Amino acid sequence: MKPQIKLLALIFFLGVCQTSAQTLIQTVRGKVVDHISKFPLPGASIVFLDTEPLLGGVSDGNGDFRIPGVPIGTYAIRVSFVGYRDVILTQVQVNSGKETILSVSLEEDFSQMQEVLVLGSDKDRTVNDMISVSGRTFSVEETRKFAAAVNDPGRMAASFSGVVSTDDGNNNISIRGNSPNGLLWRMEGIDIPNPNHFASPGTSGGGISILSAQLLSNSDFITAAFPAEYGNALSGVFDLSLRKGNNEKREFTVQAGLLGTDIAAEGPFSPNYKGSYLINYRYSTLSFLSKLGVPLGDFVTNFQDLSFNFFLPIGEKSTLSVFGFGGLSDQNRHAQKDSLNWSGDFDRYSSSFFSNTGAVGIKHAYILNKSNFLQTTLLASGSGLGEKYGRLNNEYQNEERFYEDFGQSKITFNAVLNTKISPKYNLRSGVFLNQLYYNIHEKAFDEDRGRMQTHIDSKGSTQSVQAFSQLNVRASERLTLNMGLHYLQLLLNNSNSLEPRLGVSYELDEKQRISMGYGLHSQVQPLGTYFAKQEANGEILLPNKELDLSRSHHVVLGYDRSLNSYLRMKIETYYQHLFRIPIKPGEDQTYSIINQEWTFMTDPLVNRGLGKNYGAEFTLEQFTHRNLYFLLSASLYNSLYKTEENRWRNTRFNGRANLVFTAGKEYHWKKNRVFGFNLRSIYGGGLRNTPINLEESIAKGETVWEEARGFEEQNPAYFRTDIRVSLKRNRPRSTQTLSLDIQNISNRKNVFGSYFEPMEGTVKTAYLTPMIPILAYRVEF
Repeated sequence: MKPQIKLLALIFFLGVCQTSAQTLIQTVRGKVVDHISKFPLPGASIVFLDTEPLLGGVSDGNGDFRIPGVPIGTYAIRVSFVGYRDVILTQVQVNSGKETILSVSLEEDFSQMQEVLVLGSDKDRTVNDMISVSGRTFSVEETRKFAAAVNDPGRMAASFSGVVSTDDGNNNISIRGNSPNGLLWRMEGIDIPNPNHFASPGTSGGGISILSAQLLSNSDFITAAFPAEYGNALSGVFDLSLRKGNNEKREFTVQAGLLGTDIAAEGPFSPNYKGSYLINYRYSTLSFLSKLGVPLGDFVTNFQDLSFNFFLPIGEKSTLSVFGFGGLSDQNRHAQKDSLNWSGDFDRYSSSFFSNTGAVGIKHAYILNKSNFLQTTLLASGSGLGEKYGRLNNEYQNEERFYEDFGQSKITFNAVLNTKISPKYNLRSGVFLNQLYYNIHEKAFDEDRGRMQTHIDSKGSTQSVQAFSQLNVRASERLTLNMGLHYLQLLLNNSNSLEPRLGVSYELDEKQRISMGYGLHSQVQPLGTYFAKQEANGEILLPNKELDLSRSHHVVLGYDRSLNSYLRMKIETYYQHLFRIPIKPGEDQTYSIINQEWTFMTDPLVNRGLGKNYGAEFTLEQFTHRNLYFLLSASLYNSLYKTEENRWRNTRFNGRANLVFTAGKEYHWKKNRVFGFNLRSIYGGGLRNTPINLEESIAKGETVWEEARGFEEQNPAYFRTDIRVSLKRNRPRSTQTLSLDIQNISNRKNVFGSYFEPMEGTVKTAYLTPMIPILAYRVEF
């Protein structure tokens, strides 16, 4: 065993303390509302299953309930109300450090039966009831438990069917063979910018999430055929919900780890007011160590972030929320002015990178009556991403080689009206108005001209409009239909798309369900692509300004079966037809924006590309039962694209197959202590690369790709195993958790791709992230 691992293991097990014989208790409380109108449901029954004596309570006139004196542990809770379908909340964690606060929404039973057979649990359904296919909910507990997920939704999602991580060093994910850039991030019902540190221009991921798990509530992840309310995305949607802070008691969480130190606080604004605050701040541990003088290698990496949610009731039927996040991150490297220390051409480069982003929103929710619920939100968001680097010449003088600075900001207004027409019919309609501002610049060294060449230089503003309407029809006790339309228009060039969406779900019996989904989806190009500059006869042209939206037809067919109350099997097959995809014109060109993973393409493009993704997925999932959970996800898929050469090629992300096994077991060790072991193992086909032309690379002194052989090389098979061990101890007024995550515990050298090394005149292999141990300690009180 390596010395580092021995040390970490020793630190971990030093957290084991003496047994406490005291029985610890906590309060469980919350609110029960109608799923559509959010109208409170007084008199709802809340019962803890399999408890002796029986624990439970009833909601009051405002839908609130309180159950004091609940022994710490994990429970299943049934919530029921006359005329509504029961819900069973599984794996409700009750710890001594914080009160457990639940938000429960019930669906009306249009048959008006007194008792409804309940199969499955809250894990079987998404938060958004209009998702018919390719969607699942995920909880904060999953982001915490999954090995090497480190409270990051993007890294956690790599355990799900159809999802492939494209780089161990960040949380970019490819969904069903699509580019990571096809992903949409949404928070509290409104679109937000990429919420990740160390994000490159044009990407939807980054090094680590800005959003703290301390703020997240149960949220949805969708991988195809989205309902009509989601637009401007081709591959997937993270629809994040924020929890409200405790409005009766002040509570705190402190977490210190190798990634960062978090401090979270929540509580009421005043004793007689039902409003609450929830705020989290994190500062990079590496930054702190660097300031103390600890040597951390060539790169100096810094980040910090702040996220918050303020809940402000302003009447019996009206609430106001102020929420947001902000993150600052940068990375700097300085080349040594000593050629004896250079092992490769990379050592001659100095670089400076920054990635800053944030958003602040104000949401007003108003219960018009028992049938109508209106939500309006105003969000201001922005990001600033940039990088510059230079190369030391033989005289140790720095020569500028690359510069980019992309500033984008947006003001978004949205209004969504939920209407319960009857127990059978629910209508949701809304509009999104976006005012976009941009200030983007990029220039790079041109080897042929021997000087820096400007590629993008633009400043201005534009607008986009989105509108949708969707109808949920519960045609019978077994058949549910979701149908709608979405409209998207970019006013920069008036490109637009009207998109029909349809979802069908039919319960064959109490254990089986089949589903089908169709949707036409479109997406605006990365904004910098529209402003690529080209010089012709002394005139500056913008050849990409009139680019159309990229589009895709999604078709999904699924089958769900509950093998028992805690074990579920799911099969889905899908086909996606992508069209109007920007490509380089010409029968000898192989570039398509489908393969773009970061930065902006600055060459002239045309919307004549095609793509297709198809495959089948299998999921076998055991929700936690007897302290054991597991998730087996298997995917077989094909991802192809076509340019004007009229030939189908593999995309960058066509690994063909992916298999992921995620599992965890908790052991109740002594009194009030829980030892957890979690595992994730991934095996999949390697991503694809374009070969390097060695002779031309030597001649030019830089990498030259064999563009005519686009993505014809495939990396070796990818394999990685992560583990997580944790020890949680409940004390009378606190809960403490010591954890150790190890990513890539076998230290396997998975291949990322190849690069040309000018100093040696050879092609070398670039590898993904080696073994990374992440130690953390969290206390809640």
